[in-house]
Amino acid sequence: MSETASQSNAQTAQEISHESTLFAEPILHVGNFTITNSLIMSWVTVAILATFFVVVGKKARANKTGKPTGIQNFFEIILEQALNMADSVTGERKKTLKLFPIVFALFLFILVSNWMGLFPGVGTIGFVESAEHGKVFVPLLRGATADLNTTLAIGLFAVVMSHVVGVVTVGAWNHFNKFINLKAILEIPKKVKKDPMILMINPIKIFVGLIEVIGEVAKVASLSLRLFGNVFAGEVLIASMMALSAFILPLPFMFLELIVGIVQALVFAILTLAFMSIATIKEEH
Repeated sequence: MSETASQSNAQTAQEISHESTLFAEPILHVGNFTITNSLIMSWVTVAILATFFVVVGKKARANKTGKPTGIQNFFEIILEQALNMADSVTGERKKTLKLFPIVFALFLFILVSNWMGLFPGVGTIGFVESAEHGKVFVPLLRGATADLNTTLAIGLFAVVMSHVVGVVTVGAWNHFNKFINLKAILEIPKKVKKDPMILMINPIKIFVGLIEVIGEVAKVASLSLRLFGNVFAGEVLIASMMALSAFILPLPFMFLELIVGIVQALVFAILTLAFMSIATIKEEH
């Protein structure tokens, strides 16, 4: 009897497929709003970061000596090193202090999201639902950055913020002319008599501006796909190792994913900072 039951359970387990999809799976529906497993992890990440900084802020205010101690001291060391690294990208501390809060917030969100995907239960606890090709396992929780929707949203936010910074810094007209160079078009009839070479130079400027438009779209794709590809590949790799052996074998790969999580968050943050820094430069420079 027990042998028959075990064979039945084994057959049922084989019928249930564990597919890794590019997009997150829906868990709940609140009206027309769909809550996915990766969205839940995004909320958890934000809650962890918010709680951490509230606690650190209270301890800093309660410290009457004025000298950082404990975790505040550790975090201030990291912050100072991060500012120095940002200075190497922007070229000056004044510009760094303006751009750093946005970039560092993105870095922390991506870093914690990457690491949260390695927690026990993430991707392994869920429910089974029927699909076109049979029964499919749907995890209750999924790493936020292992979802293409999340990385696209972060990449789009980073690029849009670079344009906002550009408009605020150099003005809407100057920033717009980096892409649709109306200034170069208007200069042709005014200056062509004094400088005939403008007929050759300004069309090149116009063409370069159009290339920049394509480049902005490429930035979104580059930022989002790089982050998603690395995190998603690591998730699939660890799942494959756990299928072979649930103990010991996945540990080295999980350690590598910790490093990959730091590297990918750092690359994303540095590229975003570079895009913002470039946006603060006028077209002529």
